Amino acid sequence: MIVRGIDDSGGRADAISPYGYPGGLLPPAARAPDPGMVDWADTGLVSLFVRDRVGSPPVLAGGTERSQLQVHDPSRGRQIRSRFAGQIRRNERAGWSVAAVAGPEASEAQRGGFLSLYTDTMTRARAAARYFFGAAYFEDVLSFGRSWLLLGRSDEIDFGAGAIAALSDGVLHYYLGGTADRAMDASPFKNVVAAMMDLSEELGAPLNLGGGVRPRDGLEDFKRGFANAQLPFVTHEVVCDREAYDALSGDAGEDGFFPAYRAPA
Repeated sequence: MIVRGIDDSGGRADAISPYGYPGGLLPPAARAPDPGMVDWADTGLVSLFVRDRVGSPPVLAGGTERSQLQVHDPSRGRQIRSRFAGQIRRNERAGWSVAAVAGPEASEAQRGGFLSLYTDTMTRARAAARYFFGAAYFEDVLSFGRSWLLLGRSDEIDFGAGAIAALSDGVLHYYLGGTADRAMDASPFKNVVAAMMDLSEELGAPLNLGGGVRPRDGLEDFKRGFANAQLPFVTHEVVCDREAYDALSGDAGEDGFFPAYRAPA
């Protein structure tokens, strides 16, 4: 868990599991406790936000199902939407290819190329500031020994599309990715997804493609075009100190955002 100080709170703090996958994990044979029956006072925390680990038992009882994660299970064979499969073949005929390099072996040029196309993607999506990351962040992410950087290129475009994937707890997780502005017409990210499927089959591990920003949105529908299975993504929102939580939140917060006092303005 990452413990974070809360601004203008008199030194109070909350905690959150790291963004992405995996999340919390119980010891073998342990039973998930009911968060309402736990005395959180000794933690000194105002609130706790925990993501469950994909495909594993919940770390706490209850929870909120945020979305259905789209999964490629190699044991079930490939299932790619026919339109996507046609676009992938078209791109291959046009000279597009995808290379997968182990994260720690990625060159500065490759990391920089990925940063550029990822930033293009977040800018097009008008993503919140928290989704924009700098070069140092990607250097840290790709230092993980079981990570891969997948990059799609053509004769004209060196870094047209890309993705970061990481193997943890028997699952290959797609983490972040995107397409460069100048490659949008070709849509080579579909080829990158197919290459991640190749990698998952080579590793013998299911590929977690994730879900959408919201259930059943366009991003989730895109990922459904490559999936042959689904897994729930569950989080736990725990108020550890109700009096402090209510005082900090006031009337703040957008629907469903937790903790309310951190909701975007």
